[in-house]
Amino acid sequence: MAHFWTLCCLALGLGVAGNAWAAHAYAQFGDIRYPVGFSHFAYVNPAAPKGGEIMLVPPTRQSNFDKYNPFTLKGSAPPSMLGMLFDTLLVGNMDEPTTAYGLLASDVAVASDRMSVNFQINPLARFHNGDPVLAADVRHSFERLTSKQAAPQYRTYFGEVKGATVLAERSIRFDFVRPNSELPLIVGSLPVFSQKWGLEGNTHKPLDQLVMDIPIASGPYRIGRVQFGKDITYERDPNYWARDLNVRKGQFNFDRITYKIYKDSTAQLEAFKAGEFDYMQSFIAREWARAFTGRAFERGDLIKAELAHGNAGDFQGFLFNTRRDKFQDVRVRQAIALAMDFEWLNRQLFYNAYSRVRGYFVASDFEAMGRPGPEELALLTPLRAKLPAAVFDQEVPQPPQTALDPASGHTLRDHLRQARDLLQAAGWTYRDGALRNAKGQAFSIEFLDSSGSMGRVVTPFAKNLEKLGIKVQYKVIDFALLQKRMDVFDFDIISNRTVGSEAPGTELLERYGSRSADVEGSGNVIGLKDPAVDALLDKVVSATSRPELVTSLRALDRVLRHGHYVVPHWYGAVHRVSWRAKAFARPADLPRFYQPEKLVTTVWWSPTATSAPGPTPSTAAQPAKKAP
Repeated sequence: MAHFWTLCCLALGLGVAGNAWAAHAYAQFGDIRYPVGFSHFAYVNPAAPKGGEIMLVPPTRQSNFDKYNPFTLKGSAPPSMLGMLFDTLLVGNMDEPTTAYGLLASDVAVASDRMSVNFQINPLARFHNGDPVLAADVRHSFERLTSKQAAPQYRTYFGEVKGATVLAERSIRFDFVRPNSELPLIVGSLPVFSQKWGLEGNTHKPLDQLVMDIPIASGPYRIGRVQFGKDITYERDPNYWARDLNVRKGQFNFDRITYKIYKDSTAQLEAFKAGEFDYMQSFIAREWARAFTGRAFERGDLIKAELAHGNAGDFQGFLFNTRRDKFQDVRVRQAIALAMDFEWLNRQLFYNAYSRVRGYFVASDFEAMGRPGPEELALLTPLRAKLPAAVFDQEVPQPPQTALDPASGHTLRDHLRQARDLLQAAGWTYRDGALRNAKGQAFSIEFLDSSGSMGRVVTPFAKNLEKLGIKVQYKVIDFALLQKRMDVFDFDIISNRTVGSEAPGTELLERYGSRSADVEGSGNVIGLKDPAVDALLDKVVSATSRPELVTSLRALDRVLRHGHYVVPHWYGAVHRVSWRAKAFARPADLPRFYQPEKLVTTVWWSPTATSAPGPTPSTAAQPAKKAP
């Protein structure tokens, strides 16, 4: 699933409204920063030398890999393979959340009725085997990824694309089911691979049987040294066809990028301090405060920095599996959420480093506030019969807050009393030593975790739930097993994080749409099937202006929050990262929207590399300059 969300991030939620569009770039609302013939993106060093190497660890909880195919459901592919190996028709940048520029495509043309888009393939584009990238390869990639052999998320993601038609050797058209201002960029984010990948004689192996076959792609790196299941090195292709292209200049500077995989987070951190790899990101406040310390930091050998960014906040929480009967009543879900005391957790465990997640589009223009205004009501009123009255009559739900001073606000005890009443109204009462339903069945919850880091959060949460009579089990399992259980929806509650987006769009269909609820491996972890949500998702993907997108997303956020499908977690305002001082040099300025791992692997460079003119003034040990 991680590879699919990488693809969603590549899309950046783009599109266009109005007249036909033919240009070097494509923008959702027409706001293109860089003109035809621009030299490079502003946040890169175009003179960055090539060479050297970087060793890092995946930012996810990945504990192994067992295949080289990132597009199928079964198994785990190596970290970051999609971005390292596969070029796309268009590519975004880290300063413009709703604009992308030609990569494999030298020109993009949108029909005036917005029912199709044409791409012209750059005649310079080459696969790693030397073959030219042709329109037939693009169509082949699309058809394979939308087949039943690929992970089901792709069929949802490209679900409103009728098909691809080869017009000429380097010209292809995609036709759409309906006008949708985001769809041209959805197909522009298609990872393209050669028709020869998996070709045996005149027959193609089914995509889901391509396991150990090395992909034939056109990206900046190839697969190098591998300790299968443990470490993988990507080697820069010195003949990369786009190395001098403006959208690639100053990027992908390391000759080798190695990902090392550790099964234990403690061993991983100690290995970093011992010099086994060069860079890592911290997601745990206590670890950042207490474990990223020691002589290496005091000497300046290791840099510890909090990098500012302009990203929308990440959405994180405990997600209910509403496929389970016990979680189908909204009052039950609301009651369970009332038992988590975030303020206590933030003081005692998180060093007050976090803010509470309130809604599904954290710290962005898309977050619902107060009661619905006229614009939201215009979308919600036709759905009144499908929505609870509270959507219209009450302010948008906020996570419960506990106060240090009981006289100044609600306490945890107040929340637990409210939770008890909600559970009783839903048919759950305390008797015979447990919370039971009318059939006498005891209420129990299993929390699954792959790293063990959530244990310190679940423990106090569980104690509060046990006061309501709910039995709690916390189980730590291997990440591969956890992913498998998530794929088949075999869980009660799961901790999940979704990277924030500056332009949410079609990916939400896969995350919250009814069509994906019963599709194994889908991103609809909650199991949400709600016709009102589906109707609002339709408004989101058909928005033709920024105000329309904002209004539809606020309405969606409001309806989802009234459903109490999650126990909201927390988010941070900075990226906490650490790196070996002698390993990197980097531009002085940060882009506005970025994930740190991608920034490091694409924009930073080795200070010892000498294959190009020297870098612009900067050193790895300099403090980060804040983003605007």
